[in-house]
Amino acid sequence: MSLNLLQSIFVVFGLALLPFYPFLYLQGQWVRKRIGVLPGASGDIRGRIGRGDRTVKLLVIGESTVAGLGARTHETALAGQFSFFLSEALERPVEWLAIGKNGVTARRTIDELVPLVPDDEEFDFVLLGVGGNDVLKVSSPKRWRADMMELISIMRERYPECGIFMTNAPAVHLSPVLPQPIKGLLGGLAKMHDINTKEFTRDLERVYYFHRPTEVPHDFWADGIHPSETGYRLWSERMVRFFTENYSWPYTRSPRADSKDS
Repeated sequence: MSLNLLQSIFVVFGLALLPFYPFLYLQGQWVRKRIGVLPGASGDIRGRIGRGDRTVKLLVIGESTVAGLGARTHETALAGQFSFFLSEALERPVEWLAIGKNGVTARRTIDELVPLVPDDEEFDFVLLGVGGNDVLKVSSPKRWRADMMELISIMRERYPECGIFMTNAPAVHLSPVLPQPIKGLLGGLAKMHDINTKEFTRDLERVYYFHRPTEVPHDFWADGIHPSETGYRLWSERMVRFFTENYSWPYTRSPRADSKDS
C-alpha cells in the first residue's frame, strides 16, 4: 500500500471522526486517569551481558519502553533483555546504553534524545524503540515516515556500518484496558504505521523491523499498555528470533580494536 493511499485513508477517517473528537478526547482522558503512570526503571542505564573478548555495543533509544516503564531495573526492561538475547544469538558479549523518555514521539526522540547520545562512542547496533506515542498522538503516515527516515539517517551517518533494529508498531489491538471505540481507532492507525514501516524499511540496508504481533500472553502487560518484566523478556526474545529468522543481520565486521576486554 502506497504512502499516498495511507495518507488519504488517514485524512478521510480523520474528517469523518471530527464530530466525535470531544467524546474520544474525554474517553482518552478517562483511560489515562484509570491507568495512571508507571515509574521508569531504576538503576544504571548502562550494562554488559555475556562472556568473551569480542564485545559489541548496542544503543537503545526511544520512548517509555526504553525508559523501562513496567520493570524494576533496566536489566529487566527492554535494553537489558534485548541485549541478553542478542548476546546469545551473536555468541558475543553486548555492552548496552539505554536513553529513553516517557511520552516521546519519533520527532521528540530526534530533538530531545539524540543530543544525549555520547559523541565519543561508537555503536555496532542501534535499537529504536519508538512508535507508541506517534499512534497515541495520531501522527499521520507521512509524518511518521518522514520522522523515522530522519532518525534512521542520523543513526546511519553516526554509525555507518551499524545494524539498526526497530521495535514494532504498538500492539494497541491487544491491550486489555483500552475501551472501544478508541481501541479500534488507535489499533487501525497502528496497523497503518505497521504497513508503512514495512514498506519504507524494505530496501534500507541493515535496517530490521519487527512486525506487529498478533497475540501476546496474559502476563505480558504491567498495566495494559506497557510490558511487565515477563513481557520485556518475551518481547525481546521474539524480536531477536524474528531478526535471525527473517534477515541476514548477524554481526560480520571485524571487532574494533577497542572492543577487546582489558
